[in-house]
Formats: sequence, C-alpha cells, structure tokens
Amino acid sequence: MLGESHDLLHEFPDLEQKIAALRADDPEFARLMDEYDSLDARVRRIEELGTPVADETIEELKKQRLHLKDALYDMIRA
Repeated sequence: MLGESHDLLHEFPDLEQKIAALRADDPEFARLMDEYDSLDARVRRIEELGTPVADETIEELKKQRLHLKDALYDMIRA
C-alpha cells in the first residue's frame, strides 16, 4: 500500500520494549534505527506526493530499507 508506515514499532509491535531498550542502550542500534526511520519517511513522501522518480530509484530505496530492517531485527533477536 502506498504511504504505509513501516516503522519498527508498527512492524514488530510485540517487541516494543526490546526496541526501546536497545534504542536507549545501544548507540549502533539507535543510529541504524534513525537511518531506517529517515529512509522510511523518504519512501513514504515519494509515494504519497507522487514525486516523479525512476522505478529503479524507489526500488533501490525500498531494498535499502529492507536491508536496514533485517539488520535491526537481527540485533533485536540477538
């Protein structure tokens, strides 16, 4: 769905406490989460505003977002 939020708390609501603890205690996790949130917001803005971008560009941004989400999830589950 266009403009759908993919923030970590929306994606993993059952892990909210673990995410909050990691964000507070692990600077690398916090940095990656900030990067993820920024990228997610960028993708949503492009989709919601109908900003003209090449299909390859939006797909690359979504791949980057997925890669970050996977890295963050690995950190959460560790």
